[in-house]
Amino acid sequence: MKDHYHIYGIGAALVDTEIQVSEDDLIAMAVAKGVMTLVDEPRQDELIDYLRDHLVHSKRASGGSGANTITAAGYFGCRNFYSCKVADDENGHFYLKDIKDAGVTYPAHLGKDEGITGKCLVMISPDAERSMHTFLGISATLSVNELDSDAIEASDYAYIEGYLVSSDTGRTAAIELRERAEKRDTLTALSLSDPAMVQFFRDGLLEMIGEGVDLLFCNREEAMGFTGCNNLEEAAQSLQDYCRTFAITCGADGALVFDGKQSYHIDAEPVKAVDTNGAGDMFAGAFLYALSQGHGYDVAGRFASKAAGKVVAQYGPRLRPEQHEALKKEFFG
Repeated sequence: MKDHYHIYGIGAALVDTEIQVSEDDLIAMAVAKGVMTLVDEPRQDELIDYLRDHLVHSKRASGGSGANTITAAGYFGCRNFYSCKVADDENGHFYLKDIKDAGVTYPAHLGKDEGITGKCLVMISPDAERSMHTFLGISATLSVNELDSDAIEASDYAYIEGYLVSSDTGRTAAIELRERAEKRDTLTALSLSDPAMVQFFRDGLLEMIGEGVDLLFCNREEAMGFTGCNNLEEAAQSLQDYCRTFAITCGADGALVFDGKQSYHIDAEPVKAVDTNGAGDMFAGAFLYALSQGHGYDVAGRFASKAAGKVVAQYGPRLRPEQHEALKKEFFG
């Protein structure tokens, strides 16, 4: 019997170092607040040197937007496959063990290439906003060679991380994944990922979307930037030209989800936010998990909102493994 996967994901593999910083730190380092900025390794090392005294409070964790989503869905109970690229180095071995522990399958040849595994410096300011400086390393060469046609065909959803638009080979792989999924009747989902991706790489995102994906994830700023609309209502209407269904997260204002026929406003969880890093990734993972269990978009939205609320109430982009099971029990009984 052929393997079955709920989600086939593709995205950058990054090992995160998360550090608490002040507003003055961000200004002194000339860091663009609230977005992801691609940098070379010397610039990342320069920031780490500036933050040397902060590193005692930092921690290493596997990251990358798509991986966060796939890992969350995996711990909730989905069976998933993930295409990424890591090097044969300490961070690469750490990364593959982490996603394997979440029950995620990946191409057998991963982790055998020389190079440097991608790294992301995640700076959390006092208002819980995350600002990221990313050195892609070997992830910049993620390509169609990391795709697995059999796994794509055996999956219910193909999930594409929008950050891949910044890499020529990554964008090509994302487009190829969408096209193969469409030929095999695998549903397609894509995340716009970051306001900076929408601002600087909109044409590439349009290529990745093609004639439209089945499900689009984005936040309010990304939705308005991508559509060129000045308010959420207009953006939601315009997004229907690019996708059949969508979920727009709006921070403390909750979320707006559309199932192709009806829109639902989802309330945010009443929590004190300390770290917004990974909130959107968790929302997507929980949402896809709920859909995989046959629930409608309203239920999926409420479960995803609850899961995202748990993430922002603690430090780090992911929940601990045991927290996923507790959330499921609390929500679904």
